[in-house]
Amino acid sequence: MWLFATIGAYLIGRQIALKLRHPVFNPLLISMCLLIPALTFTDNTYDTYFEQNTIINFMLGPAVIALAYPLYEQMHVIRRQWKVILIACTGASVLSMILGTVIALVTGGDMQIAASVLPKSVSTPFALSTAENIGGIPAVTAALVVIAGLLGALFAYPILNAMKIKSPLARGLSIGAVSHAIGTAKAAETNYQEGAFSSLALVICGIISAILAPFIFYVIEWFVNCNLITTCFK
Repeated sequence: MWLFATIGAYLIGRQIALKLRHPVFNPLLISMCLLIPALTFTDNTYDTYFEQNTIINFMLGPAVIALAYPLYEQMHVIRRQWKVILIACTGASVLSMILGTVIALVTGGDMQIAASVLPKSVSTPFALSTAENIGGIPAVTAALVVIAGLLGALFAYPILNAMKIKSPLARGLSIGAVSHAIGTAKAAETNYQEGAFSSLALVICGIISAILAPFIFYVIEWFVNCNLITTCFK
């Protein structure tokens, strides 16, 4: 039941997005606005919904792998700009993890919530395994990943346009670094090159986050235990 409801909600959202063509009318956001009230009204739990949509969740991996083809077509740019790409993705990953975690702690969250927030800006498979590894709550992380992706899909292009950033490489990397697959899907719809570079950032940032997340989390935890973070933000 919920599998067909999910597909139907997305198709409705897709048609609305194509007709109105405004960042606010994102197909995923529209789907959520349709499905969440339906789940609440019918007294169904998320576990029931997830169980009936296992096949869609499984297809997330192959969908990410499929992004490799447009990436392959941009190999000449990647070879020429690999240093810039690596520095940008590393910087974006580290800053995203540190800022998200510090904000969670400053606003009253405990270390478990902070661990759940830390990997929010990478694709779901990376984020869930990372959160579990450092003691976070995977369900909270999954929700934050969706929120981060939606915010990127909604506001990335208006911000980039306002800042007059024209480079497909810069635009694609910035979107993929902070809003993973959802932002990448939006980038691919907007510009083929930007979609390719966004998918590259998605993968690189996911790998970097998975490697560095435990180290960054334990450093932040040490600062917390020494009361340095709370002291700095008083």
